[in-house]
Amino acid sequence: MKQLLYLFPLIFLLSCQQSNEPEAQVEFLTFPGNGISSLSVLTSDGENLLLSYVEQLNDSTYGLFYSQLKNEQFSNPQLITQGTDWFVNWADFPAIAQNKGNLLTHILQKSATDSYAYDIKLNVLPKGQQSWKTGLPLHQDSTLTEHGFVSAIASNDSTFFLTWLDGRNTGGSGHEHAGAMSIRAAEVDLQGNVRWDELLDARTCDCCQTSVAMTGKGPVVVYRNRSDREIRDIAITRLVEGNWTEPMIIHADGWEIKGCPVNGPKVAARGETVLVSWFTDVNQSAQVKLAFSSDAGGSFDAPQLIGASGDMGRVDVALLDEENGLVSWMGMENDSTFLFVRRVNKAGDEFPVRRVTTMDLTRNSGFPQMEIHGGKVYFAWTNLEQKESSIGLSSIELTGLLGQ
Repeated sequence: MKQLLYLFPLIFLLSCQQSNEPEAQVEFLTFPGNGISSLSVLTSDGENLLLSYVEQLNDSTYGLFYSQLKNEQFSNPQLITQGTDWFVNWADFPAIAQNKGNLLTHILQKSATDSYAYDIKLNVLPKGQQSWKTGLPLHQDSTLTEHGFVSAIASNDSTFFLTWLDGRNTGGSGHEHAGAMSIRAAEVDLQGNVRWDELLDARTCDCCQTSVAMTGKGPVVVYRNRSDREIRDIAITRLVEGNWTEPMIIHADGWEIKGCPVNGPKVAARGETVLVSWFTDVNQSAQVKLAFSSDAGGSFDAPQLIGASGDMGRVDVALLDEENGLVSWMGMENDSTFLFVRRVNKAGDEFPVRRVTTMDLTRNSGFPQMEIHGGKVYFAWTNLEQKESSIGLSSIELTGLLGQ
């Protein structure tokens, strides 16, 4: 996480007008938690929509909770695990994944007193069991360095696939380390055992989120690459016939930046259709872009520009079918910050930009989440009020969102 750069003051100098279209009907849902909460994640397997989040239990203790959507309401939260030695960060946070009733989460546990020395610990709840197995190791090294920015999905009926940024070669736990951050992947069984662990790219951006999706031909991983010239564009690698492909830049934006923008890409897949969205700030022109692939990530169409100049990124994506998708992101309109959503398609047609909710412009508002489930699209984000935080939740009927 070398020389973190928070670009928001510059971005907000750029004014933008998103859309004059009528608003989609947003239904706000009640958050079931009670305490100071943040870092929400949504996941749907088509049958169940789950929400995970972190709650501050007292001055030194945090807990990871999850809740299930039932009858259009989120159920009473269940505690997964808690600890006093966690690394809790607005951009690198715990998440939940599901596989046919089997659940997997992770937390970030401090490994030394240095600010950025922490390990990834897994928690699993196999289907039919009542108690979580917690504190399971993911990476096999014991270096006191950074390990985080995890993405996880179901791989097959008996395993999960995970990818993460790994600092074992950085030579230290601070932001001035000499070695490069890398990205790795692993397959984990339903009991939390690591079946294999492999290096994907030996040099990546230090602290941008990773993202993973399962195509009809296997998993794809997208992330922010880092060249020797400090070009930090979005790359993809694919597992093809048992081997990982050489990382490929999805589009050569040419963003040269001597620090991490802390603003990673998101990917979704259905069959051989892949949708990737990302943030870039080439020539100080902050933009959100997306690109479609029709061959499981082997190649991509020309990128489409989403939103307006001056947007902040923090994107999420979802696919409706093999031609259409949704992109959400944070941006500004009339000097206010909003979470926006827009329908997109392979043809590049222009669809209205919809406001989902107002957002706090600071980094503490985190990374909003979006998930399609049961004919609706659901959103989760962090609300900030009087220096305390809670989870905001809402949904929009897809039929109301997709019209022009």
